[in-house]
Amino acid sequence: MKVALVHDWLVTHRGGERVLDALCELFPSADLYTLIHQPGSQSPRIDDRRITTSFLQHIPGIHSRYRHFLPLFPRAIEALRISGDYDLVLSSSHCVAKGIHAPPGVPHLSYVHAPMRYMWDLFDEYFGPGRTRLPVRAAALAVRPYLQHWDRTSTQRVGRIVANSQHIAGKIRRFWDRDASVVPPPVELERFTQMPLEGGGQGGYFLWLGAFAPYKRLDVALEAFRTLDTPLWVVGTGQEASRLTSGPLPPHIRFLGNVPDSALPALYRDARALLFTPEEDFGITPLEAQATGRPVIAFGKGGALETVTSKTGLFFPEQTSASLAAAVRQFDAWEQSFRPEDARAQAERFSRARFQQAIQAEVDALLGMSPSSPTV
Repeated sequence: MKVALVHDWLVTHRGGERVLDALCELFPSADLYTLIHQPGSQSPRIDDRRITTSFLQHIPGIHSRYRHFLPLFPRAIEALRISGDYDLVLSSSHCVAKGIHAPPGVPHLSYVHAPMRYMWDLFDEYFGPGRTRLPVRAAALAVRPYLQHWDRTSTQRVGRIVANSQHIAGKIRRFWDRDASVVPPPVELERFTQMPLEGGGQGGYFLWLGAFAPYKRLDVALEAFRTLDTPLWVVGTGQEASRLTSGPLPPHIRFLGNVPDSALPALYRDARALLFTPEEDFGITPLEAQATGRPVIAFGKGGALETVTSKTGLFFPEQTSASLAAAVRQFDAWEQSFRPEDARAQAERFSRARFQQAIQAEVDALLGMSPSSPTV
């Protein structure tokens, strides 16, 4: 079967790109279409295949400034022509990838990480007061109706939609008026389950890990730990780095920047717990932490409710520093009943093999349908 894979952009290697890597393994001869590609930014399994980019690729400095061109993304993905005798188009989409025009008669399956979150329910997380400059907010408000309309109507080009969580399936129903089946994304368990369960948490620190994007709410963790006399280690960087790292912070809050992938299993295993502050579409890091045998303290909304259980973590009910600080204070008593083997067993439910088997089943279901009869 000849497959065309479509992904929004290939600039960083995060959760969405790990899903794409698993899709590339499932379809090893597939061609890849994307808005922009920075060579060397991806795994060899992605970088080494034939990649076709949009006209945005030719803009100087695009790889570091691509977010500024968001209003052009719909036009760019629609202008990206899939040329070839394909049997299937499979898009991996959190922005515009699902809006590509498949060749006539070719079925299109879209794996959706999220509707365009910064134009829907998380608009204020990205463009609200204090988040960005007034001219940027004004521009975002101006293009929001157009991007919402495009995001909704372009789904009619998709024959079958698969969401990464029940949480996202609900948003797809609410924003797009479409139904979606659910296939959780894969976790690279092998890297993390090799760590011994014994001796976890010996580092004595709580760990926050992720991109410094507005909706990730690192600010909630930083403010909470200003009031707590316990170590917090922060891994990552991103668009909010200058805002979040400016000004004095207590000495027990430590920024590590980006760390090599090879160092992550030990960082997870030595942490007392992972802090998970966003309302995430799904969230890979809680499962990585659980695979090493460590618990999670998570905001009790969104994808975390599908990956963390009462045996493997604590939930804080409000996305505030006070709510998180209260959960951290409760953790001492809660962890007395925590068993690392429960955390690892929970993570093992989300293996790469299970993901690939489920995606193959979704493909088979689509190909058994008429391409002109999308599931709505």
